[in-house]
Amino acid sequence: MITGPSGVGKGTLVALLLERHPQIWLSVSATTRQPRAGEIDGQHYFFLERPAFERQVAEGGFLEWAEFAGHLYGTPRPAVEAHLAEGRPVLLEIELEGARQVRRSFPSGRQLFLAPPGFEELERRIRGRGADSEEAIARRLERARVELAAAGEFDAVVVNGELETALGELEGQMGLA
Repeated sequence: MITGPSGVGKGTLVALLLERHPQIWLSVSATTRQPRAGEIDGQHYFFLERPAFERQVAEGGFLEWAEFAGHLYGTPRPAVEAHLAEGRPVLLEIELEGARQVRRSFPSGRQLFLAPPGFEELERRIRGRGADSEEAIARRLERARVELAAAGEFDAVVVNGELETALGELEGQMGLA
């Protein structure tokens, strides 16, 4: 399980891990939000109507779930358990509260926190995306402060200052090196 604040490079590092280690299965989350342009159901997310999502919550169908910005997000339990039963490594790219919930379900899973080399660099990366309003940036930065304060809850912290170095550290922490 990899978590860390928005803008730290989780998506970039996960994509590189999957490219180098195709045996890893990346869990696909479910959400009640509408697909964005180019997103494919079952590949980027499983797009569910809120009643179907809530039914799965009630039936224990998620390892974790949370509501964010008016939409529900969760990690479907059956697919994760099926891949683990096959002996295939499973990777979750997940936010802090979800990581805490998964920890209760799979306490033996390796839990890694991806951190920026400094808060100023994280802010530079978030602003560099050019995709958010000033209000959204402020929300992301405030959330990042909370997430960074929780880094000690994880098995290891990997600092993403230089991409190849961080990738090598992740591989080592995951037993892939």
